Amino acid sequence: MTRWAIVADLNRCVGCQTCTAACKHANATLPGIQWRKVLDVEAGEYPDVRRAFVPVGCMHCEDPPCLDVCPTTATGKRDDGIVTIDYDLCIGCAYCAVACPYQARSRVDRPTAAYGRKAMQHETRRSDPDRIGVAQKCTFCVERIDYGLASGLTPGADPEATPACVGSCIASALHFGDAHDPDSNVSKLLEENRYFRMHEDLATGPGLYYLWDKVRNEDWPQEAAVMVAEPAGMAAVGPVQQKSWDWRAAANFIFGGTGSGLVVASSGAALGGLSVTLPALGALALVALGLLCVWLEIGRRWRFINVYLHARRSWMTREAIAAVPLMGLGFAAVFTGSAVLLLSGALCALAFLYCQARILQAAKGIPAWRHPLVVPLIAATGLAEGLGMFAIYAALTGVEGSILNGVALAILAVIGLRYLAWRAYRRALGLQGAPTATFKVLDGSWLGLSLGPQLLSAGAVLTGLMLGGWVLAFMTAAASLVVVATGWAFKYTLITRAAFNQGYAVERMPSRGAGASAPGIKPGWMLS
Repeated sequence: MTRWAIVADLNRCVGCQTCTAACKHANATLPGIQWRKVLDVEAGEYPDVRRAFVPVGCMHCEDPPCLDVCPTTATGKRDDGIVTIDYDLCIGCAYCAVACPYQARSRVDRPTAAYGRKAMQHETRRSDPDRIGVAQKCTFCVERIDYGLASGLTPGADPEATPACVGSCIASALHFGDAHDPDSNVSKLLEENRYFRMHEDLATGPGLYYLWDKVRNEDWPQEAAVMVAEPAGMAAVGPVQQKSWDWRAAANFIFGGTGSGLVVASSGAALGGLSVTLPALGALALVALGLLCVWLEIGRRWRFINVYLHARRSWMTREAIAAVPLMGLGFAAVFTGSAVLLLSGALCALAFLYCQARILQAAKGIPAWRHPLVVPLIAATGLAEGLGMFAIYAALTGVEGSILNGVALAILAVIGLRYLAWRAYRRALGLQGAPTATFKVLDGSWLGLSLGPQLLSAGAVLTGLMLGGWVLAFMTAAASLVVVATGWAFKYTLITRAAFNQGYAVERMPSRGAGASAPGIKPGWMLS
């Protein structure tokens, strides 16, 4: 079966950016959007400094993370390995952008011109409104490939059937062909040279190979790329804060998680015979508010119904599906007063909360999100916030006696549980490694899940339990406010401020002529 791939010879690339210009000309991308670009990478220390020019773009992966997360099935993968986007299905949620470890996807919400507000004549003629508000990326110039095959041409050999970037390369550093054909040009290059694929540890199977040295008989050391926490002059190569999801996406996790936790807490109280109409309505309102915020964040809002098209893979689709019975059962329980219906709604709320956590884990492009321990952390945070909201309600409405004692003890338990989940996540993230800036943000925020606020809230609850009466109600409410505030602050920080992308990495620096190769660089990363 055909597998189209690009081979980039790092020993030949001179960083002229001709491929970038050819791509923009062929695909008429808007200002600021580059489907193909060339990185300027330096590694080592004076006087042993090495430099490489590294072409990057969509890698057309064997197992593309963008395909798995897309809630609308707009992202597809052809039998020949080319990853596609259906602009008519895409809702512009940008989930694929945060899931891509290669920063290959982007979204433009409004047309822009190269020189101010007035577009030039060629920009007007070649504008494509279908690309506004949706995801876009390199297509391997699929139209040229299909045209060439239909015309009896060979992609990679005949210019008319070859991606524009490859055909324009002045140094013959870029090559295109069928990696599954042993007689193709790219297969022969891979056989004759040593190569690597970027971020191969993420198991995406990139379709862009980098040559760095000729095959020789002698053994060569398998050094890994060196993490450099703060490399000078490498801002364009190292991790940068993602801009695809802003406060609106964060609000979905904040309000949706708290609302789910409040549904669970209310169902437990309802089974104990307590009237929970007000907190149950508040919980549903929070979930609805979170969904409204994420609806405001998407680029094509009136296509939102497409979010239900990919239940087989996308956790965003599953979150949307879980929201339907959650809201239905919740409102039915409020109007009928049925504790059984509310308990059923609580099970849907737990499913909704779990889906939210898995949405983050599936985003391979953000190291702070993709660690498996983010799932119990987000779940524990949502439950703690929901119970905190219910504790505030119980304290303000005069709930007394054993019920208030039980709520206070439950608050103590979730404070400890959430802190343990945070410490396990933070320790594991440090062992795995992450962008330096991510650690600075997570560790520099006092109003979060750090030990201080948790001890403060736990101490307030313990004081209330010892003194009882109105002191217990006041202290429980005060501690719960801290629990909710720190949970919201943490999730806002995690989604918007600590969400630095994967950045780029070069496993091996090229030998360049008669020189020797050297270990590559992973800029802006550290273990902590």
